[in-house]
Amino acid sequence: MLTAEAQLKELSRGVDEILVEKDLLEKLKVSVAKNQPLIVKAGFDPTAPDIHLGHTVLLQKMAQFQKLGHTVVFLIGDFTGRVGDPSGKSKTRPQLTDEQIKLNAETYKQQVFKILDEDKTQVRFNGEWLDELRAVDFVRLASHANVARMLERDDFNRRYKGGESISVHEFLYPLLQAYDSVVLKADVELGGTDQKFNLLLGRELMKGYGLVPQVCLTMPLLEGLDGVQKMSKSLDNYVGVSEAPNDIFGKLMSMPDPLMRKYYDLLCPLNSAEIESKFQALKEQKIHPRQLKIDFAKQIVSQYHGESAGTEAESYFDRVVSRKEIPDQIELAEYPYAEKIWIPRLLLDLKLVTTTSDGKRMVQQGAVKLNQTVLKEENWNPPSRENILIQVGKRRFLRIQLV
Repeated sequence: MLTAEAQLKELSRGVDEILVEKDLLEKLKVSVAKNQPLIVKAGFDPTAPDIHLGHTVLLQKMAQFQKLGHTVVFLIGDFTGRVGDPSGKSKTRPQLTDEQIKLNAETYKQQVFKILDEDKTQVRFNGEWLDELRAVDFVRLASHANVARMLERDDFNRRYKGGESISVHEFLYPLLQAYDSVVLKADVELGGTDQKFNLLLGRELMKGYGLVPQVCLTMPLLEGLDGVQKMSKSLDNYVGVSEAPNDIFGKLMSMPDPLMRKYYDLLCPLNSAEIESKFQALKEQKIHPRQLKIDFAKQIVSQYHGESAGTEAESYFDRVVSRKEIPDQIELAEYPYAEKIWIPRLLLDLKLVTTTSDGKRMVQQGAVKLNQTVLKEENWNPPSRENILIQVGKRRFLRIQLV
């Protein structure tokens, strides 16, 4: 086991805040002295079926704790998912059904073990204890917080001053999350910067229950591929964990250069020394920025799809994007023939875009080709029922047979 100081240095990489750092160092010293792992908790409400790289920032930090010998608890908020986390929201979240939560939770479990060691990870559901609370227990729990403190939160404060509705159950959410830490006797809780209030409330609640308070470790929110806004599927600036290797590689190659160090620090499985070595080589002009980006994209693809997939994705990108060659193998799909076809609908039906608006945008940008010719109009009059090669952007290809 590394010394407490060495562990703290490694764990601090990419972190926004450690509250309180001296407490974490003390916990690590006790852990080393007693050869007793810390309990590290991070909660995830299963509000969506897919995980993107923005979600994995916490998972990568959990993996670091895990590699240092600590016990990681991947907490699925099946109960709190029904409440809805108000953090950073301008209005009340819609509440999910039990069926939605169950399906999303299963998908989460399949994806997170591409980062975490399944044999060394405790998967817990907070419904185990929150479903057992009686009305009187909720009253006692609520007594540990006051409305004035809740309204100090930026998101609640903005909504209150703006005359927006705040439901009573939203006040309960931070308390429920804090109570999870009490039950698990967490030494450390991880969360995004938007979770700071909830994490600190957990620290206070543990004191109220006579426990040693947890250390709160906040991670920065990850900008998406646009380099500006938080990574989000709705903004189409995301990289999905379960996306095809070629798509992951290609998307990551489009990231702005200023984001490279942050992506390496927050998402790459390499240790701090290895990352520092790469960026020192970049500073000394011993490596080109493009190669650094290639290395990163290959690392990420390999982590989620295997080492061979990373190598193949690099080769595909070099041939298809860099040298503009047509891929050797292209899927063939059938599509109903019509004298006039609206291209945005065609692209959506073929799953080459996610919305018709996205399809329209791609056509307007000249990013759609039919048989290697740029399409300039949204409406297309196919000359015959022939086999057509469709290309969207630099990486997406499909052959269609009009029938």
